[in-house]
Amino acid sequence: PVKKRSVAALTAPCLQARELAYCPYSEFSVGAAILTADGAIITGANVENASYGLTVCAERTAVQRAVLEGHRQFKAIAVTCDIKDRFVGPCGACRQVLMEFGVDWTVYLTKPDGSYKETSLSELLPMAFSRADLVKPQ
Repeated sequence: PVKKRSVAALTAPCLQARELAYCPYSEFSVGAAILTADGAIITGANVENASYGLTVCAERTAVQRAVLEGHRQFKAIAVTCDIKDRFVGPCGACRQVLMEFGVDWTVYLTKPDGSYKETSLSELLPMAFSRADLVKPQ
C-alpha cells in the first residue's frame, strides 16, 4: 500500500486526467494515474473513436505513456469515472494489460469526490494469465 499522503498525490492527478477524456460517444469520462517504482506519476484518460473497437481506456493510455517514458515497474494505479454512488474497477482488458507489469500493484478505485477504495490487481484478476504461463517447462 501507498502512504496516505501519496494516495492523495495519486488520486488528484487521476481526477484531473478524467477531465481531459475524449468521450463524445459514451460521455463516460475515465481517468487514471500510475505510480511508478521510482515515484513518477503518469496519467491517462479514455480516448474514444467512432469505430468503437479502437477506443483506448484510461488505464491503457497511462500504461502506454509510462512505457514510452521508460517505466516498466509500477507500485499503484488510481482509476476514476463519473459514477458517484459506487466504486468502479478497470475493465477486463485493462486488468490484463496491468497484469503484464506485475501482480503486486495496489489499485485505488476513486469516486469523483476523491474518496477511494483500496484493492489489488491480484484481487481484481484472480488466476490471471501472465508471462509466467508462457514459460515452457524444462
